[in-house]
Amino acid sequence: MHQLSFAILLASTLAAAQEPTSSTETTEKLPEMVITATRGQTDLLKVPSVVRTLTAEQLQERQVRTLPEALREVPGVNVQKTSNGQGSPFIRGFTGFRNLALIDGIRFNNSTFRDGPNQYWNTIDSYAIDRIELVPGQGSVLYGSDAIGGTLNMFTKGSGYLTEQPGFFFHGLTSYRGSTAEESNVAHQEIQFGEGGKWGFHLGASLKSFGDVHDAKLGDQPHTGYDEWAYDAKLEVSLDPNWTLTAVHQQLRQNDVWRTHATIYGISYEGSTIGTDLKRSFDQERSLSYLRLAGQDLDGFIDSVSFTVSLQTTSEDEDRIRRRSENRVDYNQTRLSTIGFDLQFQSQTPLGRLTYGADYFRDSVNSASQRYRLNGTLNSIGIQGPVGDDSTYHLLGLYLQDEIDLGDRVHLFVGGRYTYAKASVGIYNDRGIAKSDKDDWRNYSASARVTVDLDEKDQYRFYAGVSQGFRAPNLSDLSRFDLARNGEQDIPSVGLSPEKYINFELGLKADTEHFSGNLGYFYTLIDDMIIRHYTGKSTPLPNPRPLVERRNGGNGYMHGIELSGQYRFNPSWSVFGHMTWTEGRVEQFVGNSVTKKQMEPISRVVPIMWRAGVRWQTVDRRYWTELVALGQSDADRLNSGDQFDSQRIPPNGNPGFVWLTLRGGVQVTQNLDVTVALENLLDRQIRYAGSGSNEAGFGAVLGATVKW
Repeated sequence: MHQLSFAILLASTLAAAQEPTSSTETTEKLPEMVITATRGQTDLLKVPSVVRTLTAEQLQERQVRTLPEALREVPGVNVQKTSNGQGSPFIRGFTGFRNLALIDGIRFNNSTFRDGPNQYWNTIDSYAIDRIELVPGQGSVLYGSDAIGGTLNMFTKGSGYLTEQPGFFFHGLTSYRGSTAEESNVAHQEIQFGEGGKWGFHLGASLKSFGDVHDAKLGDQPHTGYDEWAYDAKLEVSLDPNWTLTAVHQQLRQNDVWRTHATIYGISYEGSTIGTDLKRSFDQERSLSYLRLAGQDLDGFIDSVSFTVSLQTTSEDEDRIRRRSENRVDYNQTRLSTIGFDLQFQSQTPLGRLTYGADYFRDSVNSASQRYRLNGTLNSIGIQGPVGDDSTYHLLGLYLQDEIDLGDRVHLFVGGRYTYAKASVGIYNDRGIAKSDKDDWRNYSASARVTVDLDEKDQYRFYAGVSQGFRAPNLSDLSRFDLARNGEQDIPSVGLSPEKYINFELGLKADTEHFSGNLGYFYTLIDDMIIRHYTGKSTPLPNPRPLVERRNGGNGYMHGIELSGQYRFNPSWSVFGHMTWTEGRVEQFVGNSVTKKQMEPISRVVPIMWRAGVRWQTVDRRYWTELVALGQSDADRLNSGDQFDSQRIPPNGNPGFVWLTLRGGVQVTQNLDVTVALENLLDRQIRYAGSGSNEAGFGAVLGATVKW
């Protein structure tokens, strides 16, 4: 198998920054336009950084189950899954609140996001997404706090009314996904109607039932299934040729998502330990509503403008039945609402294209906890829930970026942002005493990036840049009172300072008639990362748990090499793939003291990840098939925290794996598409680094889409 992996890796030098698309070939290839990297439409090759894209066709072809799993074939991304219903991507070695998610450009992250892997990205319905753009590296200048490992922007589906002929239109789509290895069934329905060129309405709904995941050796993994429903709606109206109004609402609910590894139903993997809880499950619900007014091709100094008002809500309920000897049930709940405002302008000036504006988000949080006896009798009410109760968090940003053409071949991007963050923790548990706290922070970040056209046809480009990034302490950093890893007790940690980062990056891009790809290197300096510190104290007997708080003090680095590309032999045959190498180290506190240990590996960083495959399709794209291999090296660079997290991380680290799938599809009629995939063809036992359960063994996935 190692020889097979090496051969596939050699083939991956032809591998894909841009995945094979399903759009019809045209005689003249149009440049791909992206938005996230510059906050405005820009030629992908001109962007001074790497941008990974996933189209609606790719999402449909791969029959992705969840949003995080949609990223598992993207270069440099490791998708950790604490449970089958909870996924957290590691992007360039960072995860949790050090990656920023956007929905239609609106900030998805909020102040309760946790350190390390968390489940929140799983509460976005992948069936509501039309396109995904991932910009690895610092995005703090354009998007503010948290954009360290990467910025992921998800563009939601619309009515398509601008491409319709004048007059009334009505369309629909019905799709189904079924999987044998997890006994899952997903049904999705969409309708679009309106008046061509004037207005349109989109409505979508998803019902999902996931059974227990069938492991290659162990059979069904108990309590890995769950249920989910979601719906989304979008109204788009052309007020006149220059102004549009967009209104959106989306909502998703997950029921009874277990963290099985923390319970007695967990399964040992390569020596990992099994939890002691009788039950630990989550119910989660999320909504987003926004109203956006946008103007394009305006007269005067301002060429375009958009103003967005948004409201997001989240609800998280945790039900935990501890071992019977403790005779208790813990119930935690968190309710959060976020109101947001975003104002953005673009102006073409003698100094270049200016993108500038302001954004503001305010979180309001209520969090509570109760403890019951196993017979249902209320035992006690906690001072707070997982985060401080009756808390608020403010995030205000002012930004400016200038795109300057220095001649025909050199394009300079310079920018800066001012950020003001303020946290007001209403009530938190300070070792049994109820307290409150307020703090605020200010930050100035800047970036300078350049692209250079290396030939007259703009097929080859060099890019380089340096960007500052930061992350302001959030309510989770300051006030978390919850269990972590193998039973550590997180306690509130006020008085923290922002984390600061500097990212250096350079690389080459190519896009010719037959080949497209990129080769890049990045290096990120880490300053004042917030890291865990043992206090030397424990919770009271009879079940003592070590008390852990957070402190600034983690200085270190993250760096890596990314290679990806696609070679098209002809309109029917192509090969593709990628290979990334990532390594990082940061200072950690030692034991119960405040002494910093010399560099330790950053948690859960997978050194080598790769993907390679071959694709065949007919010229008219009616039939297609591809064989894809996905692999990871051993993740055995463990730090002290990883060694303590024995329920998810084996004592010798996570073994590497090769995941092989064969998939294909056929357009049966103009209205019916069918896809079939045979996944994990080698029927290997696979667990992504840091995950709490194994992936499915060999199984078939069937997808069918009817358009009308």
